[in-house]
Amino acid sequence: MTRWSRFAALALLNLPLASASAASPHTQTAVLAGGCFWGMEWVFEHVRGVTSVVSGYAGGAAKDANYDAVSSEGTGHAEAVKISYDPSKVSYGKLLEVYFLVAHDPTEVNRQGPDSGPSYRSAIFPQTPEQERFARAYIAKLNSAHIWKRPIATRIEHSGFYPAEAYHQGFAENHPTYPYIAINDRPKLTALKQRFPTLYKG
Repeated sequence: MTRWSRFAALALLNLPLASASAASPHTQTAVLAGGCFWGMEWVFEHVRGVTSVVSGYAGGAAKDANYDAVSSEGTGHAEAVKISYDPSKVSYGKLLEVYFLVAHDPTEVNRQGPDSGPSYRSAIFPQTPEQERFARAYIAKLNSAHIWKRPIATRIEHSGFYPAEAYHQGFAENHPTYPYIAINDRPKLTALKQRFPTLYKG
């Protein structure tokens, strides 16, 4: 099933798309991992209601949360993004919808596109017990619907978040013609605009 077909199928699933805290006026935070953080950051920077996105590392310790160490694939970290958002404009559930349908392939195990290793795994790092309950229920519904031929590989993990080096921040936005970005990440931005036109911000 193509991603577009999955998008249509999800619309019929009656999946919960808004968390119970959606009415809160305060900024909330989501931490998601799904392959190279350059593309993840770029996608969520273009989601209406998102106020900031920071590339970084989650799943390991602070002492070796740096690119050279994480790239060794021995620290336990995943490349991740910390998303700050206004829940009165975009729900946590809608962010997960973008995450599963646009930002990455949730059936890949320890890889995304040309990148392989546990630092490129699919993982959600809930920031509240409510987010964890919601994410687990969401994944269960996706698996029971069999929209993908393979099971969802996304893990639920708990860890601190450590910002990546300055040169990683805004990398795709600042280097849109860089070959890796043009090949692997620009199509995600196009998909976001096509599939979530009311959510997309230029």
